This record gives sequence, C-alpha cells and structure tokens, in this order.
Amino acid sequence: MSTPPASRFDSPEAAIAYMKKVAVARSGFSSWLAVEPLKVWQGESELTLELRREMTQHHGYAHGAIVGLMADNACAWAGASVAGDVVTGGYTIDFLRPAKGERLRARGTVIKAGKRQVVVRADVWAESEGAAPVHVAAAQATIVPTGIIV
Repeated sequence: MSTPPASRFDSPEAAIAYMKKVAVARSGFSSWLAVEPLKVWQGESELTLELRREMTQHHGYAHGAIVGLMADNACAWAGASVAGDVVTGGYTIDFLRPAKGERLRARGTVIKAGKRQVVVRADVWAESEGAAPVHVAAAQATIVPTGIIV
C-alpha cells in the first residue's frame, strides 16, 4: 500500500481556507458558480456546486462546461494540495450520464506527483435529496506546478 503524498498545507483547515481565498474568490468563474471546496489534502480533493437554472442546457441537465469545470477543479485542487500553485496542462473527460440533480460533487485523487507534472483522476456525481448519487463523468488531467509561491 502506498503512502499518500505529503500536503503543502499545514492542516486540512488551512488548505480549505486557502482554496476559498485564492482558488474560488480570485477566480471569476468559480466565484460566480459558488464552488465549495470540502477537502484539499494529501493528494485528494472534494468540492460541490449547487446547480442553478443558468448552469443547465436545453434538456435541463448541467451543461457539459459546468461538469468539466468540476472535474478540472477537482484535478487541479488535488494537485495543488501536493504541488503548490498549479495550472491545468490538459485533461480528458468522459460524460457517462446526464448530469441532472440539485448539486454536483467532484472528487480528485493524485495518481502520480512529479516535479514537473501531477497526474490526477476525478469523478463527478449529480446529487439530489432522497436519491442515490449518479456518476456522471470521469476525467484524467495533467496538472503543472507553476513554481509560484502564493
């Protein structure tokens, strides 16, 4: 069994405070969407997003761009937990089912962390009260550390 990557933050609480201050508040898109980081620690991330009508497409499902943002953020934030400030170098996403629900939840897990890149996997679920979560997307990303200390 492998050891989880070390975190660049002092505590899980410090990681969440940083992500709220930097990754959400300084990002117009994530801020407008009201993305909520729940976990950013030791190579793992979890975030949620309450769906609003303006985030849906013509069938009433969450727009693919919104699902993609959740996967991208889950990958980047998991990567940031071990590598510091990062940007996404690229990602692939597979949409598995329509994303219909009250909220989206995404989880990211670092697969391999290196000095020049971090490979991360993310999964996205649609959730509604009283219903089982529906796995709606799976993604893999290459996350690139910027070398910037924020």
